[in-house]
Amino acid sequence: MPGARGPWEAGQLHLAFSAALAIATSMITKLNSRLLRGALTGAAVFALTACSGGSADEDVAYVARDVESLYAEAQRRLDRGNTVLAAALFDEVERQHPYSPWARRAQLMSAFSYYIARDYNKAIQNAQRFLSIHPGNKDAPYAYYLIALSYYEQISDVNRDQSITEQAQVALREVNRRFPQTEYAADARLKLDLVADHLAGKEMEIGRFYQRSGQWLASAIRFRNVVEQFETTSHTPEALYRLTESSLALGIREEAVKYAAVLGANYPGSEWYEKAFELVEDHAADIQAS
Repeated sequence: MPGARGPWEAGQLHLAFSAALAIATSMITKLNSRLLRGALTGAAVFALTACSGGSADEDVAYVARDVESLYAEAQRRLDRGNTVLAAALFDEVERQHPYSPWARRAQLMSAFSYYIARDYNKAIQNAQRFLSIHPGNKDAPYAYYLIALSYYEQISDVNRDQSITEQAQVALREVNRRFPQTEYAADARLKLDLVADHLAGKEMEIGRFYQRSGQWLASAIRFRNVVEQFETTSHTPEALYRLTESSLALGIREEAVKYAAVLGANYPGSEWYEKAFELVEDHAADIQAS
């Protein structure tokens, strides 16, 4: 019955999680088909007039359809990799049957379909709408996770604006804060480490630009941000070396020696410590680390 929540529906969201992590279309097709056969045996799957390569507008032109058949067709399109049409059909489930329990499922599956289609804005919008209507639903953790993934997939290289990266960080932290014991939070924590490394890389890129421009104070501020805010990232050793450089350029030799000492204490085998040691030997050999 549409109102019952059985193993098929739980399997749908487990599948969505696996696919979101791996982006493996073949896995989606194989598992979804098996789940669909087990739950919808005997359901009437209607034929659409347009082929799978047709436009979504043509294939979802309004025709009153029973909810199970409409949902099954949306799932079939998703299984076949026609994610844009699948999303449109899941949207149609909600539009034609807004008070059916299937509408709730369709909202989240629409968001998932848009995510796989790389239409991240629509994925975020649909997942957020699901949460606004069903904030306490047991599938809310996945909706939060899908929002975070949609931001995460849009992270650009460090030469570009990092506002999306910051949004991904906020969304991933929200998943971890709300659902710390879930598999979604475990993956969010891994991604948060990568996001932090990315943001630190952006600070390093700006700091090096300021150094090349002779703006030593501005560069020192950026490198200090890395050391203070992203100390566990791979960029910290270089940041400490760059702070040694910038401090010497500003004539603050005591600070340069301090940063070199911190670098040596924490990363004694690093190439950056060797370079910092040489700098201090050449320009501040008479200064003792405090």
